Amino acid sequence: MNSLMEQDTGADITASVKRFAQREIAPHVGQWDDAGEFPRALYRQAAELGLLALGYPEALGGTPASWRLRNAMTLALCRYGGSGGVLASLFSHNIGLPPVLAHGSATLQQAVIPQVLRGEKIAALAITEPGGGSDVAALRTTARRDGADYVIDGEKVFITSGMRADFITVAVRTGDSKGSGGISMLLVPGDSPGLTRSRLEKMGWWCSDTAHLRFDGVRVPASHLLGEEGSGFKIIMGNFNGERVAMSAAALGFAQACYDEALDWARQRKTFGSLLTDKQVIRHKLVDMQMRIASTQAWVDVLADRADAGDQGADWVAQVCMLKNHATQTMQFCADQAVQILGGMGFMRGTKSERIYREVKVMMIGGGAEEIMKDLAARQLGL
Repeated sequence: MNSLMEQDTGADITASVKRFAQREIAPHVGQWDDAGEFPRALYRQAAELGLLALGYPEALGGTPASWRLRNAMTLALCRYGGSGGVLASLFSHNIGLPPVLAHGSATLQQAVIPQVLRGEKIAALAITEPGGGSDVAALRTTARRDGADYVIDGEKVFITSGMRADFITVAVRTGDSKGSGGISMLLVPGDSPGLTRSRLEKMGWWCSDTAHLRFDGVRVPASHLLGEEGSGFKIIMGNFNGERVAMSAAALGFAQACYDEALDWARQRKTFGSLLTDKQVIRHKLVDMQMRIASTQAWVDVLADRADAGDQGADWVAQVCMLKNHATQTMQFCADQAVQILGGMGFMRGTKSERIYREVKVMMIGGGAEEIMKDLAARQLGL
């Protein structure tokens, strides 16, 4: 299998990822959903193709890549793989590692990032707590300094890859400061004594392990602090922007998967003596899907180009928040219309549209709930 490291165009990446998704993911997703996980070997397969390394420095085993290229990879994987569960866990390092890359010591980066990019280890991010949800400034998990270590106590919930992550980037409260000013970030090894994990069952993303984590006196070397004490909130907010851009590309890919399946079905299915595509109401549904897909694609491309150009002006956060909402609403609309076009088959396990229909809501909640995105955008726009 050719490595994406040897390719430099969106078309090349799309073609390679399409083949990978159609051969290594799509045929197995039903079985993986039933099992509640996918094989760890998939991480190495994705790494061999170069998927895990996109966007990371060469010195750490990565492949520097533009947002355009990274979005092309994400979109193709979602469109042809059709599984949010696979995407979420296979790429959980893309929310767990950026704080390490941006704020960890060179020693810590070398010890952690190359192993993950080779598919040997799994990285995750742990911010959300049972009583906090989207209110990051209200988190209660504490980390007190004890000699050369920090000692962590508290719990996290809804953690993607939480059951088998080897490295977990954790938001904690250090010192006596309250609110956002008292938050710090620590990298916690997954085998740390005092860390326990419980699996959570979900509406969708069945093959993605999601966990409730408990930290009972977990000791972490002080060298695992990312940035300075009290800088965690800013790190988290910066991390969210990248996550939301990636989620928008993913939502677009899932919307296209629904459109592809609906169109294919409509071109083959006959009712009352004619194909579904002969019926105006079905053609209009497909056109409505394409309208939303096209507008989302254009917006994704505009923000990718801005990010690549370093243009993160005053409206950047607002644009990212609004795009995330628009993209997930496009996914929701297309999933709904596809299930309707497929009729009874759309309600059956085994169709992409059925799976994606169940996965819509987590996309509209994860990375910042729709309501939070609107409020944040309004504040950024001075409304």
